[in-house]
Amino acid sequence: MLFKETKVISTIEAYEQLPEGGKYQFIDEEIIEMPSPEIKHQKVVGKIFRFLSAYCESLQLGEVFISPLDVQLNPKNIFQPDVLFVSNENMGILQGKRIVGAPDLVIEVLSESTAYYDYKKKKTVYEAEGVKEYWIVDIESKTIEVYINSNEKQLLLFSVFSEEKPLKSAVFSDLLLNVSDIF
Repeated sequence: MLFKETKVISTIEAYEQLPEGGKYQFIDEEIIEMPSPEIKHQKVVGKIFRFLSAYCESLQLGEVFISPLDVQLNPKNIFQPDVLFVSNENMGILQGKRIVGAPDLVIEVLSESTAYYDYKKKKTVYEAEGVKEYWIVDIESKTIEVYINSNEKQLLLFSVFSEEKPLKSAVFSDLLLNVSDIF
């Protein structure tokens, strides 16, 4: 017997009534509860956050944030990226308790329960809303895929970085990240 996926339409107002600090996301007008991440996921998120935070602070480039923090990209989507960066020029999107608009850089660390959303639904929204750069971090393969948004609002694969190939970024022209330091 085949089961048809049913989507429960919701609203931003319903999303805002959820308990603070929960791991919920509002994806295509549906409230999705995300399971708590594994320890190895959180270790990688922490290392990326500390590295980018120190880098951005030393050069006074903007702010780096870590989940949970709501990023409202449009009326149908509020995500909580693992790590994100907002440049000084883009600080106007910091609005009260959430970010409203596209961050300059979004980083998602894959987990079994979120990979579909990170690769499909979220990537499509990040692309359409103008996120400049998107990293997908794969703990299992120890790789980081870097996508760069073209002028046509399309995230194109820039490169896949591994322990043998230091990460370079379009958003941070001088950044050089040894991927082995993350894993």
